[in-house]
Amino acid sequence: MLCFHVCAGEIFELKAELNSDKKEKKKEAVKKVIASMTVGKDVSALFPDVVNCMQTDNLELKKLVYLYLMNYAKSQPDMAIMAVNTFVKDCEDPNPLIRALAVRTMGCIRVDKITEYLCEPLRKCLKDEDPYVRKTAAVCVAKLHDINAQLVEDQGFLDTLKDLISDSNPMVVANAVAALSEIAESHPNSNLLDLNPQSINKLLTALNECTEWGQIFILDCLANYAPRDDRESQSICERVTPRLSHANSAVVLSAVKVLMKFMEMLPKDLDYYGTLLKKLAPPLVTLLSAEPELQYVALRNINLIVQKRPEILKHEMKVFFVKYNDPIYVKLEKLDIMIRLASQANIAQVLAELKEYATEVDVDFVRKAVRAIGRCAIKVEQSAERCVSTLLDLIQTKVNYVVQEAIVVIKDIFRKYPNKYESVIATLCENLDSLDEPEARAAMIWIVGEYAERIDNADELLESFLEGFHDESTQVQLQLLTAIVKLFLKKPTETQELVQQVLSLATQDSDNPDLRDRGYIYWRLLSTDPVAAKEVVLAEKPLISEETDLIEPTLLEELICHIGTLASVYHKPPSAFVEGSRGVMHKRLPARTGSLVSVIPSHTLSFFLGGDIGGSAAMGAGFGAVPAVMPASLNAPMGGGLGDLFDLGGGVGMPLGAYIPPKTVWLPAMKAKGLEISGTFARRAGVIQMELTLTNKAMSVMTDFAIQFNRNSFGLAPAGPLQVLSPLSPNQTIEVSLPLSTVGPVMKMEPLNNLQVAVKNNIDVFYFSCQYPISMLFVEDGKMERQVFLATWKDIPNENESQFQIKDCHLNSDAASNKLQASNIFTIAKRTVEGQDMLYMSIKLSNGIWVLAELRVQTGNPNYTISVKCRAPEVSQCVFQCCEAVLKN
Repeated sequence: MLCFHVCAGEIFELKAELNSDKKEKKKEAVKKVIASMTVGKDVSALFPDVVNCMQTDNLELKKLVYLYLMNYAKSQPDMAIMAVNTFVKDCEDPNPLIRALAVRTMGCIRVDKITEYLCEPLRKCLKDEDPYVRKTAAVCVAKLHDINAQLVEDQGFLDTLKDLISDSNPMVVANAVAALSEIAESHPNSNLLDLNPQSINKLLTALNECTEWGQIFILDCLANYAPRDDRESQSICERVTPRLSHANSAVVLSAVKVLMKFMEMLPKDLDYYGTLLKKLAPPLVTLLSAEPELQYVALRNINLIVQKRPEILKHEMKVFFVKYNDPIYVKLEKLDIMIRLASQANIAQVLAELKEYATEVDVDFVRKAVRAIGRCAIKVEQSAERCVSTLLDLIQTKVNYVVQEAIVVIKDIFRKYPNKYESVIATLCENLDSLDEPEARAAMIWIVGEYAERIDNADELLESFLEGFHDESTQVQLQLLTAIVKLFLKKPTETQELVQQVLSLATQDSDNPDLRDRGYIYWRLLSTDPVAAKEVVLAEKPLISEETDLIEPTLLEELICHIGTLASVYHKPPSAFVEGSRGVMHKRLPARTGSLVSVIPSHTLSFFLGGDIGGSAAMGAGFGAVPAVMPASLNAPMGGGLGDLFDLGGGVGMPLGAYIPPKTVWLPAMKAKGLEISGTFARRAGVIQMELTLTNKAMSVMTDFAIQFNRNSFGLAPAGPLQVLSPLSPNQTIEVSLPLSTVGPVMKMEPLNNLQVAVKNNIDVFYFSCQYPISMLFVEDGKMERQVFLATWKDIPNENESQFQIKDCHLNSDAASNKLQASNIFTIAKRTVEGQDMLYMSIKLSNGIWVLAELRVQTGNPNYTISVKCRAPEVSQCVFQCCEAVLKN
């Protein structure tokens, strides 16, 4: 804070007035002091004089003095102790307002020296007869905990705070919940809010009577509760539903959060489930009639809700239509939600609206509207033809930026529906000259290259781009290079000169390493093996997915648990923007219960209904609901219930060192002018390392080493330069360790773990490919919660399950578990059924993909069976190979 010094004369005058016998003069003096303090003047010299004014019955004066104290106590801790006696005295004042004021100020004075003096007055205020004092004292406990957590625990204030949840006054209950929630956030493992059906009932009763902010505290607390079954879940939903009609939008969003969470546990065939869906729509629609800033917050939350449950708002498309006076940020958010709600039933209405938007004056909004038409075509196949027709109409307007956006989205439509709409290419080619934006030029070049055989003058069109090759952006240059190579492979006799020209421009005249590398790769492919070149360059492209911008399911679940908070506006988990340990506790939706059972062949890990386990005491309150189904191979006598099932005390010992494959030769000397490269991959302390051995088998010294990776399935990229610090002399060998990151560009490879590498030195650039063990990507926080494991296994479709045999492995289940855990393959549970050990394991990849597995080990049988289940089934084969390598080495 900016401080201005008060002149000595002014201080002297104020001091005299503060010590005046006249009450009015004293009050006016304190007001002047507070006014000076408020504008940043330093009036700390008056501390003892202001503190002397505390001894008064005048509530207004006392408030002003307390305000001064809160501001200067930290800079004058020794002087602040003078005020302690007055606090203690005021905490016993007959006026409850003064008692509350004293305890509130005590909580705001963040001075260690004073806190121990405040314990006794606080204890009395927590049990005060007046609810206003009790509710103020409850918040004071949270403030005191922030200053000195140990003191609060030792004095038993946390237990008193828990008792206040049963208070007869709803505001006291709300403040006690707020204080406990605040403390629990900074101590995630403390289990302070140990909620049970009885305490939940008290909170729901208080919910109807407390103020709007008290209701928010209680609703946020309810959202952290895990109901025992769908009946309790429905009961809570019924009692929370009236909050949806509250005037305060924060209360509405908090109620929506609770209902969205507890709906997870309601069977979809339940009548109440349908009723609840209908009740959720009107309050969300009402939020959109508020001022623009509130609308934006509501829209960001609705965006999450429609990704999770589009059926809630599927009949409310019209409310998301853009108004002429909406701010741009509201328009763009509405546009996004319109696409998410677009379906065959409403697509005609949506397209008519989007076409209208494309004629607006706001350029950014028009661009988004044109892109939205393309997204509709990709999402709703039946509308694709109508969308293409609309885009062609827009191209005919000849408005430059509209034409360019339309060409970009038509490229995506071609990718989604190959050999269907290529008849429009002629119209697109007519607009070639008007394209001046890199993305549009690159899209047009891609279209010409991809469909060169259908365009008579494709070579002329591409040649026209080639004239200003060096002035183009990298995106356009790369696309042009690929397009001309495609054209050459389709029409080799007519375009030989053109391809030589572009390869020469890319490799000899360009400084861009990406462009140069791609040029060299194409040149070598075309000169050595044209058939292989055709297979690589003209390979069939995967279809693009309908919703590329959907939030990843586990993140979406977490964000749904944070509806009504900043996380739901940023669309990021709190851990991404909250510093320190506060707020980084990951929340998840409870697992759904219901009557649907997946019938899976008995040779896989099958599931059975939870039955009476749903109410098992072994569950504990913190796990959330029991999923509807559980692994069938666990269907054995359970003894103590679920607790026995997940008993890991059966000899699973400490992890060993992680498995590192032996080095192999990746680049033989004869292919690299005397440079031999062998290597392997290792993961140490969470860092992926590429461990290389470089040997110089040539007659000359090698220097200036550099390394680059091609795009790959998991975004592996060097995290720094290749550190070869001294020249590599003939017959010399050196070991180099290169740290890798997983934030590079991604492209699916075949096989999935293939890595294409280029190494440069003073002699030449050399290319090779190697395969990394996917275990390098297994992260250290891959141990899944037990209940989450069961729920996730159920959620992953049965067709995603793969089964493999690991032969000739002579380890018992404990040794196998230890070996696997050293490579971040975590055992969640172990169970023995009829002499066969079952290990249930979870793995998390660096890109957030979870892999679940069941390993069956039969005593005396060297052959294991492993079942792998994953939302990305193409990963399963690599995971099996990794498990096999780890267990056998």
